[in-house]
Amino acid sequence: MTREELLRLDRAHVWHPFTQAQTAPEPLPVVSANGAVLVEEGGREILDLISSWWVNLHGHAHPAIADAIADQARRLEQVIFAGFTHEPAVRLSARLAQILPGGLDKVFFSDNGSTAVEVALKAALQVFRNRGETDRTRFLAFDGGYHGDTVGAMSAGVSSKFFEAWQEMLFPVDILPVPATWMGDAEVEAREAEALAALDRHLEANGRHTAAAIVEPLVQGASGMRMHRPEFLRAVVERLRAHGVLVIFDEVMTGFGRTGALFACLGAGVAPDFICLSKGLTAGFLPMSLTVTTTAIHDAFLGDSLDRAFLHGHSFTANPLGCAAALASLDLLLADDCTQARARIEAFHRAALADLGGHPLVTRPRVQGTIAAFDVPVAAGEGGYASAVGPRLKESFARDGLLIRPLGNVVYLLPPYCVTDAQLTRAWEGISRALSSLS
Repeated sequence: MTREELLRLDRAHVWHPFTQAQTAPEPLPVVSANGAVLVEEGGREILDLISSWWVNLHGHAHPAIADAIADQARRLEQVIFAGFTHEPAVRLSARLAQILPGGLDKVFFSDNGSTAVEVALKAALQVFRNRGETDRTRFLAFDGGYHGDTVGAMSAGVSSKFFEAWQEMLFPVDILPVPATWMGDAEVEAREAEALAALDRHLEANGRHTAAAIVEPLVQGASGMRMHRPEFLRAVVERLRAHGVLVIFDEVMTGFGRTGALFACLGAGVAPDFICLSKGLTAGFLPMSLTVTTTAIHDAFLGDSLDRAFLHGHSFTANPLGCAAALASLDLLLADDCTQARARIEAFHRAALADLGGHPLVTRPRVQGTIAAFDVPVAAGEGGYASAVGPRLKESFARDGLLIRPLGNVVYLLPPYCVTDAQLTRAWEGISRALSSLS
C-alpha cells in the first residue's frame, strides 16, 4: 500500500485518539521500529523520546520479548480465566509479589490502566460493604491527577480538566491539593504544610465516610509531569491510614523504573493498599494491566454467597501472551545493565537541564528518574493541555525527526531505557532549537 493510499483510507475510516481531526496534521505512517527509533514509510527515522505513550520500557521490537510471545503463542494464546489458570499468569503474579512492597501479594488482571484503576475503586468500595461498613462511600483524589477514561477513573481525575464533555456521567469525588515542586523550589515546604493542613481538615470532617484515596505517586503524568516530594507522599499516607482510608497508588505510568526505583512506592518508602500497573508492564507489546492488593483485602471477599465475590472481569483477563511479554520484560528490567541505564539517563537529564538553566523559556525544571520536564512560560490562563505553545513546539520537533509530545506548555522526555547518550544529545539539541523557534 502506498503512503497516499494508506492516508486516504485512514482519513476515510480511522478515528484517532486525543486528536481534533479537523485541524491536526496528517498522521505519520510508521512501518517498523527498533530500539528508540521509529521508521516511517519511505525510510525516514524518528527518535521516540516518550516511549510511545510511556509504554516501551526497553525500546521497540525487543527480540527477547518478541521471542517470548512467539513461543507462548505456539502453546496457549488464550483461555477463559474464570475457573481456569495457566503458568504465565501464576509466574507473573508470584514474581511481582516478590518485588512489590510487603503485603501486596494478590493480583487481579485486566486490560489497561483505566480498568486497573476502576478495579481498585470498585474493590475498595465493596470491601467496606462486605465488612458491614456501609457508610464509607466517598472517594478522595488530588488536584491535577489523571487516572484514565472509564467512568470511575474519570471521576477521580476530574480535576485534570479532560472530561468536561461527560460531567453528567461522573460521580462526586473530593479533590485536595498536591504541591508540585521543581529544582530550586524554595517554598515547597510551605505549600506542603498548607496542603497537609487541608487534608487534615477534610479527614476530620469526612474521613469516617471515605473508602479510599487515589494518587499518582511522585509524578502526576498527564497534567504536566507535576512532581511532588516523597516526604509529602509519606505524610499523606500516614494521615489516610490514621482515618482508616484505603490507599490506591496509580502507578500506571510511574511503575517499572520510571521514577528511579522499580516502583514509586518503593522509592517513597510507603506501601499502598492497592497498586495499579499497566503501560510498561508488557514493555509496549500487548495491552494488559494489574491491580495488586493485600491478602487481607482479598479475603474480605470470601464467603458462601456470590454477592460477596468481586464480580468483575473481561474476555482477555490474564491473556497468556501478555503474561509472557511481562515476564520477559521483567527479566530485562531487573538486569544490572538496565539499572545502570536508568541512572545514566537521569544523570544526562540533570546535566542537560543545568545547561538550559539560564534560558528565559525554561522554568520549573524537574527530574524524577528517567522523566525530565520543564514549563515554557505563557500568559496567565494560556497554560495547560490546550496551550497554543504545544503545537508550535511539536512542529519544530517533527522537523528534527523527534517524537516529543508536549503536554501543552510542558516539555518532557520519557525515553526507553535503550536510548543512547548520542540520541539524548540529539533530543536536547532539538529542544534548544524548538525554544529558539518560539523566540
